[in-house]
Amino acid sequence: MKAREDWKAEALKAAGVAADYDEPVDLVAYRFDDVAAVEPGRRDVLKALGAGLLIAVAADAAPAKGEEPPPRRRGAGGGRGGPMGRGAATMAARLHIGEDGAITVMTGKVECGQGARAELAQAAAEELRVPFDRVRLVMGDTGAVPDDGGTYGSLSTPATVPAIRIACASARTLLIATAARRWGVDAATVALADGAARCAAKAGESLGYADLARDPEAARAMAGALPPDVALTPVAEWKTLGTSIPKPSGRGIVAGSHEYPSDVVRPGMLHGKVLRGPRYGATIQKVDLAPAQALPGVVAVRDGEFVGVAAPTTARAQAALDALAKTVEWASPPPHSSSADLPKHLREHAQGGLPTRPLYEEGAKALKASYDVAYIQHCPMEPRAAVAEWEDGKVTAWVGTQVPFNVRGELARAFGLPEDRARVIVPDFGGGFGGKHSGEYAVEAARLSKAAGKPVRVVWTRAEEFAWAQFRPAAAIEVEASLDADGAIATWRQINVNSGGGSVQTPYRVGQSDCRFLPSDAPLRHGSYRALASTANTFAREAFMDELAALAGRGPLEFRLAHIQEPRLRDVLAEAAARFGWEARSKAGEPGKGVGLACGQDKGGFVAACVAVSVDREDGSVTVDHVCQAYECGKILNPENLRTQVEGAIVMGLGPALREAIAFSDGMVTNGSFRDYRVPRFADLPKLDVHLLDRPDLPSSGAGETPIIAVAPAVANAVAAALGVRLRTMPIRPPAKGAAAGAGS
Repeated sequence: MKAREDWKAEALKAAGVAADYDEPVDLVAYRFDDVAAVEPGRRDVLKALGAGLLIAVAADAAPAKGEEPPPRRRGAGGGRGGPMGRGAATMAARLHIGEDGAITVMTGKVECGQGARAELAQAAAEELRVPFDRVRLVMGDTGAVPDDGGTYGSLSTPATVPAIRIACASARTLLIATAARRWGVDAATVALADGAARCAAKAGESLGYADLARDPEAARAMAGALPPDVALTPVAEWKTLGTSIPKPSGRGIVAGSHEYPSDVVRPGMLHGKVLRGPRYGATIQKVDLAPAQALPGVVAVRDGEFVGVAAPTTARAQAALDALAKTVEWASPPPHSSSADLPKHLREHAQGGLPTRPLYEEGAKALKASYDVAYIQHCPMEPRAAVAEWEDGKVTAWVGTQVPFNVRGELARAFGLPEDRARVIVPDFGGGFGGKHSGEYAVEAARLSKAAGKPVRVVWTRAEEFAWAQFRPAAAIEVEASLDADGAIATWRQINVNSGGGSVQTPYRVGQSDCRFLPSDAPLRHGSYRALASTANTFAREAFMDELAALAGRGPLEFRLAHIQEPRLRDVLAEAAARFGWEARSKAGEPGKGVGLACGQDKGGFVAACVAVSVDREDGSVTVDHVCQAYECGKILNPENLRTQVEGAIVMGLGPALREAIAFSDGMVTNGSFRDYRVPRFADLPKLDVHLLDRPDLPSSGAGETPIIAVAPAVANAVAAALGVRLRTMPIRPPAKGAAAGAGS
């Protein structure tokens, strides 16, 4: 198997994303003072890796001064080089083999619980012919690694795995050539295994990678460009890829010894807190720093609208912040819409306006429906956390973020620095789900550190997370369709207002279609989320498909199978239905119980879910009893990690399906705590039944997002089957007996 020169285009095709793919995020545009210039240095990185065959040089990932584009309010992903980043132009930028034989692979991707550290190390080990535990991975350190784009869009598997395989396969070829030259034999007679070169003509001899690492000619060869056409290991010969290797950090996470960004400690470090407004858009008229500065060891700073404190302990920092809050006077912001009128607000402000005439002809057998999806929060287990430290005019920040190179850019812009004077290091952190696509908390820590002259740690509280982090966009969705004389779908229209165009195109065979996204006036700061708009669009489409199936007089499964064009989607739907026992269970008709199904495709993955629910008609509560899901994403790289990804997506998907919705009024969130905003708990877990379809004949795509998209519509369809009433708002909240029907019913 050889990697084609245009492998990047093929990777994006496998991922199901466009070359200009980007993810939205509303940035906080901090701007502070300039700092004195200093020379950039990579000596620390080189010192850490030591001498060896491949000397890490990631300088090609750093932009030249003046090249940095202006910040955008939306779409901070991608950046230079598109969604895959600028990548590594040489082997030296990707890996280092030390004179002691140690193998270090470098990537701009980060580990936030999704298993990338294991999977990417597997890719390197496979191509280098070494055991998995011989590979050390350096991730998300902008001073050491190439820019592989942000960790989003389910791109680590289809894009970064091939990038690492190509670099390591190139290194393997060089190691073989070096050994052949040293022995004076044909390279075809040399083989690598377990970190050493061997040759039949040199029986009893071997050359370890450490021996080859000392070869100066090979070291020079490594500085050149990556070869365009290198042989990769065929799937049939995989020994490490395709196996279930646990997370390297798993034991530390369970034992509590793993160090997250919020655990980073620097000598002399202070703890920082930032003054937040009482409402979105509120500005400071007056504030007195003196009461806070009077507390022992406290540094208080105001820089425009930024006001914060740093103190030796978090308790004293909070006391200082409380003292500041008593002195501040806020200017009232403009009026702000509320969650109660959100669907109306979004539709009224849809850019270009909603269609005024249906797509179908008058008199056609047709349906129209409106669906609404609430704002929700990402709720990562670890809140946003950063530690920042200045030295000789250069700032280093340890940050929990999915976009280290973009955060480096945020730091540079905020302080007027060339990017090579800002360094971001991302320790493995506790969850992102698309919510950590910005770095304002790193900028806040850096601003306080600059004022204090000491390292400063900023860790957002849960209340700050709920109020000030970006949200998954709310959506207002209009769907209409008509049937022809044979019961086939003649016309289909789906208009998404505000949340995005992901999966808005129908995967079903239809006559005429009009599927698109219309931006709106978003009342809250929003950004990416796990599968982003695909969650809302799949919810509306798959719920409406059940309604349309009823209009056609056909069952939900039969109607879908009659219209699915993509064989891979058909396969997962058939698999989920068979494993669930759909045919029998959909006819049971047990009071208070219902079953539903849904399917979809996104980011190169195909998913189908069947769900069983129980609904208490007295209080309107819904219990999900069973979720059976089938998922296919090409060749599986790590089966157990894929299974846990799918299981995690199902559990996460139950929250927005049934309970999660941000409430806000008068310019502020009103349910910003886990008491008032209910995420899934252990007691909510249904029976999980996950079936993975392995396709060795297809390239691998990601699994971090797509497995979530079928959960909510399958639940919605099951609830409709149980109640005989369609609820078209997510979260799906049946009214208690005697209460008015919920919106959208």
